[in-house]
Amino acid sequence: MTYTDIRKLPWIERFPANMRPFLYVMRLDRPVGIWLLLLPAVWSIVLAGHGGEIKIISLFVLGAIVMRGAGCVINDLWDKDLDQQVERTRTRPLASGVLKIKHALVFLGGLLSLGLVILLQMNGLTIGLGIVSLGFVILYPLMKRITWWPQAFLGLTFNFGALMGWSAVTGTLSFPAVLLYIGGFFWTLGYDTVYAHQDTDDDALIGIKSTARLFGTHSKLWIGGFYVLCAVCLMSAVFMVHISWMSVVVCCPAFMILALQITRFDPESQTRCLENFKLNSVFGVLFLGGLLILNLPFRS
Repeated sequence: MTYTDIRKLPWIERFPANMRPFLYVMRLDRPVGIWLLLLPAVWSIVLAGHGGEIKIISLFVLGAIVMRGAGCVINDLWDKDLDQQVERTRTRPLASGVLKIKHALVFLGGLLSLGLVILLQMNGLTIGLGIVSLGFVILYPLMKRITWWPQAFLGLTFNFGALMGWSAVTGTLSFPAVLLYIGGFFWTLGYDTVYAHQDTDDDALIGIKSTARLFGTHSKLWIGGFYVLCAVCLMSAVFMVHISWMSVVVCCPAFMILALQITRFDPESQTRCLENFKLNSVFGVLFLGGLLILNLPFRS
């Protein structure tokens, strides 16, 4: 049986056959990526604005769905030929030929246009940050060809929301936002190394670089270190806004999810790596819950 990351979900399968490849190329069958892109932004919005910025959060939700989809299309356009050689990805719409390149390019143009409309609802600083982030999105797929650290570049790319969320609320950038960005960077380094362990055999055969291949049997130690640095940076950001023992109490359950991943980590099991990867959305939601609890006394 082929190991694939495509999930044939009933709600997608109800769409006309000619529409389904577009939904699958956006990875709407695997929304964990939307969560991982969105959550750093919402952390930052809540920490900067005490959780009452509903309009801004709504725009970031829409933006995360659209731009994660656009990023996936860009990634698959770059990687079409490589994806055909990897067991997990060879059934993706572009790699399998179900979706033609010209149609994907038109679809990408539509997604980017919609993303621009959403971005233009923000203030000038946030618009500038969003434009800069697009360069990272476009270049990210190249990194696995030229560096052993593509996961680090993904960390720089995927956590721009931590900066944009803060600027969307305040119109400026402050050190807590930078700490959230750095913490998110180490978080992504950890979880994407876990994710990359699904493909180490195929990646070795076709020459794709990753931290999973670089760290090899030492991956558990490296991932643990990244998660510790993530926790330190995130808690430092929280303490800059909320200096209290409650900060530790309400955020601790989230960090237990990171610890659980380390205890369950098995680089030889594709299924276990995917399960651990998906736990990161739980981590992000629990951390967000802690921030909301901390902000309860400040709500009007």
